[in-house]
Amino acid sequence: MPQNNTSNQEKIMPVGGQAVIEGVMMRSPNRIATAIRRASGKIEIKTQEFQSLVQRRKALNIPIIRGAITLIEVMILGVKTLQWSADKAMEDVEAQEIAEGKTKKKKDKKPGMSTMNAVFTIGLALVIGISAFFVLPLFLTTEIFNIERQAFAFNLVAGLIRILFFLAYVWAISLMSDVKRLFQYHGAEHKSVFAFEAKKLLNITNVQQFTTFHPRCGTSFLMIVLIVSLIFFAIVDSLVMWWTGEMSLLIRILTHLPLIPVMGGISYEALKASAKHVDNAFVRFLIAPGLALQRITTREPDDKQVEVSIAALQAALGEEFSSELVEKPVIQSEIVLVPAQEA
Repeated sequence: MPQNNTSNQEKIMPVGGQAVIEGVMMRSPNRIATAIRRASGKIEIKTQEFQSLVQRRKALNIPIIRGAITLIEVMILGVKTLQWSADKAMEDVEAQEIAEGKTKKKKDKKPGMSTMNAVFTIGLALVIGISAFFVLPLFLTTEIFNIERQAFAFNLVAGLIRILFFLAYVWAISLMSDVKRLFQYHGAEHKSVFAFEAKKLLNITNVQQFTTFHPRCGTSFLMIVLIVSLIFFAIVDSLVMWWTGEMSLLIRILTHLPLIPVMGGISYEALKASAKHVDNAFVRFLIAPGLALQRITTREPDDKQVEVSIAALQAALGEEFSSELVEKPVIQSEIVLVPAQEA
């Protein structure tokens, strides 16, 4: 995620991104760029100016709150970007079917996804995710183990169940061929960010030298969330029992769910702090589970996938950051810029 107001040689702005269907989205403090590989072999890039609400409203740039806001923004942008890449992939599939005479040409539809649709999609995903990864572990721990009033033991067991569910889910989807390609682009995104942070010229040879395991990855963040939840909710349960003298499944659900954004904000701060102290032995121990999980969620990309990632990063950085460190990369594929109305 970058900030470079004085010297590119001294300060590298933070960048981040995510994999999308046949491509990569990269984000800098002022811009979002998504590059995808079309069936024709061309790289299509959509760029839009963007500043986080935290950047525009300094009063919101305080610990925990800024994390919760950033997570909401990232989810909305992520869903909209994934939908855009899915629409483009479907266009290629339909074009191929038309060329082969399998279907008739369909009417053009408005590209992309509205913010309201993205919010609805995220809302539905959150309901399913919270039910599966938060409520269900609480229910199983309550029904199977007789430790309802032991705050730490209860949340430890519920947390372990939650982690097992999450690992099983990630492993299961990793077996899908489309997801494997998505994970390759995830690896390409990490390599490109590493190369930029190491002040290397952005070319395929340099980028491919880096690892696909990045400590600031969303996968690592999710593992931090799962670990933080063990301690956080144990403290919450202890306070509730001290205050009311009661505890039940319903009370846990009613107290835990509203505090999920707070826990997310705390986890965000933990991830941000860990990225600044990766050389510390204790920090390396804490981020190790997230890095280990990236052995599933990232794959080694090929050169064409890295080329797409470099194109996305270069577009996100913008012309104002061009320098000896951020040299315009040598991209062999033809670049197609999305018209402004599509961005």
